[in-house]
Amino acid sequence: MSAGATPAVHALRKHGLAFTEHEYRYELKGGTRVSARELGVDEHHVVKTLVMEDDTRAPLIILMHGDREVSTKALARQIGVKTVKPCAPEVAERHTGYQVGGTSPFGTRKPLPIYVERSILGIDRIYLNGGRRGFLVSLDPRAAATALDATPVDVAIAPEG
Repeated sequence: MSAGATPAVHALRKHGLAFTEHEYRYELKGGTRVSARELGVDEHHVVKTLVMEDDTRAPLIILMHGDREVSTKALARQIGVKTVKPCAPEVAERHTGYQVGGTSPFGTRKPLPIYVERSILGIDRIYLNGGRRGFLVSLDPRAAATALDATPVDVAIAPEG
């Protein structure tokens, strides 16, 4: 499959967003640390697409800096639900149509509510998954958030350990 053939790339083009494609050598469980290293960019600018669910099992996406984690308590409080937790990988894949490690907020199988860590919007250019493992797209975070109708939240925490 060519990089540009993903549902995410089709959605980006449909929205008329300017983006650049970046392929890298994917490592299982390498996460944003590996993609940042392979592309020579700051991990803070690599944005994870995390699929979570609330207490009613309704799915949602949260976009988070690669070097930060989500405070699920703060997210639940800010979006007005009791709890939020990560979806099991197979559940996330069912909701998005993407393999875990290759999940993009663009071109999901069904429309999901999307939240974005507010500080991401202050970065000049972010690197988001382009719809498959080993493939990121870089673009303006404000344009991406607008196209995704993403709601800004303040839920970033430093990773434990």
